Amino acid sequence: MASMKPKLNEKSGLLELGFQFTDVAEPNLFRNMYPFNDIPKLIFNHRIVPMNLPEKIYITDTTFRDGQQARSPYSVKEICDIFTLLHKLDNGSGIISQTEFFLYSDKDKEAVEKCREMGYDFPQITAWIRARKEDFELVKSMEVKETGILVSCSDYHIFKKMKWTRSEAIKNYTEVIEAALNEGIIPRCHFEDITRADFHGFVLPFAQKLMELSKDSGIPIKIRACDTLGLGSFIPGVVLPRSVQQIMYGFTNYAGVPSEQIEWHGHNDFYNAVPNAVTAWLYGCASVNTSLLGIGERTGNTPLEAMVIEYCQLKGNNGGMNLKTITEISEYFENDQNFEIPPRTPFVGRAFNATRAGIHADGLLKDEEIYNIFNTTDILGRPPIVVVDAHSGAAGIAAWINSYYMLTGNDCVEKRSNGVAKIKKWVDSEYTAGRTTVIGDSEMEQQVKLHLRRVLTLRESRSE
Repeated sequence: MASMKPKLNEKSGLLELGFQFTDVAEPNLFRNMYPFNDIPKLIFNHRIVPMNLPEKIYITDTTFRDGQQARSPYSVKEICDIFTLLHKLDNGSGIISQTEFFLYSDKDKEAVEKCREMGYDFPQITAWIRARKEDFELVKSMEVKETGILVSCSDYHIFKKMKWTRSEAIKNYTEVIEAALNEGIIPRCHFEDITRADFHGFVLPFAQKLMELSKDSGIPIKIRACDTLGLGSFIPGVVLPRSVQQIMYGFTNYAGVPSEQIEWHGHNDFYNAVPNAVTAWLYGCASVNTSLLGIGERTGNTPLEAMVIEYCQLKGNNGGMNLKTITEISEYFENDQNFEIPPRTPFVGRAFNATRAGIHADGLLKDEEIYNIFNTTDILGRPPIVVVDAHSGAAGIAAWINSYYMLTGNDCVEKRSNGVAKIKKWVDSEYTAGRTTVIGDSEMEQQVKLHLRRVLTLRESRSE
C-alpha cells in the first residue's frame, strides 16, 4: 500500500508526492492543531487544489441513524411517516438517494420491513453496522443491498478507543468488508474522524486498498469521509487533515476513488456543516450525508433541507424535487413530534421569512422581491410574514394585514389608510404602557374587525 514516487498530475498540473502506509508505535494526535486545552488551530500550507464538481450530485440521509442518537428513538410509525416525507421531497428525482437504518433491535428491523413494503425507489434503504462479524450477520439476515461499516481512521480512535495498531485496524476492517463483498453487498466504509487522521500514512493507503478490492470484486466500495467533530475547514490553503478540499482531492487523485463512490458526512460543532458539505461537492464528492433539520449528535449534522437549497443554487434548478415538502417536514416535526424548531432557522423556522422592521415592511408593501430571499410562497409554500411590534409602524401593520388576509392588487390595504392609522394608535398605546411582547395574530384580527371591516368582507366574498 505505497506510492511514494512524485508524479505530475496531467489534469491539475500539480506535482504530487504520493503516500505510504505507516505503522506507528505512538498515535499521531496532531497536537500542533489540536491542543485540546485550547481552541483548535487553523494552520496553512497555501496548497490550492482545483475544483471538480461531479456532473451528478446527491443527498443522502441519516435521520434514522445519527439523527436518532440525538433524541428519543422514533416509533416505527414515525419512521414510516418521515420516510414517506423524504420520498415525497425527492419526488422521483433520485437526488435524495439513500437513507440508513439501524438493525439492532426488533423495532429497527420492523421499521426497515415497513418502509420496504412501501415500494419506493428513493430514498434507497441501507444499513449501518460496526466492523464486527456479528453485526454483519444482521445485514445478511435482513437482505440489505448496501451497508455502512464503521472504520474509524484516526489514531484517537484506533489507539485510544479500540486499543489496536494501524495494521490491526486495517486487518479487522478488511475482514468485514470482504465478508460483505462475498455476499454481493455494497460496503460503504465510514472513515470516522477523518479530520484528525494521518491522511498520507493511513487514510490514503487504506482507500487505495479498498479500490483494489473493489476492482477485484466488481462491487463499487464507497467511502464516507466522516468529519466526526466538525473540525473540517472549507478555507482554501488549510493543511490536512482539516482541509475538505485536499481530502476530496486526495481520494480522487491519489487513491483513485471515483467521485460517485465518495460521500461527505459533517457535523456542525464549528458552524461549518453546510459550507463544508458544499465544498466537498465542489471538489469531487458526489454525495453529502445529512439529517432532517440537522438533528444529530452534539450540535447536529448537515441539515438535509439546507443541502436541497444548495443543490438548487449549484445546479440552477431543483432537479425535480418537490421543495414544498420542506414546509410539510417542518410542520410534521413541530406538530406531530412536538419538536421546537428555532423560529429563525432558514427555510423551516416559522419566522425565517418574517420581518419586524418598519422600513423592511414598507419594502415588502412596494414589492416582495425587495426583502424576500426568493418567492417563498411558490417555492416552499411559505408566504413572507410581518411581525407587529413596537417598531413595525404603519407600513408593518399594513404589510401584516395584506399578508395575513392574502390581499393582492387593488384589494391591498395602504399604509396611509385611516384604518391602519387607528390600529397603529392602539399598537403604540400598548407599548407606551410597558408591553414587551409582539402583537398576536388574534389581537390583530380583532383590530382589523374594529377598523377595517372591508378586509373581512373581501375574505368572506372569496370564500363563497
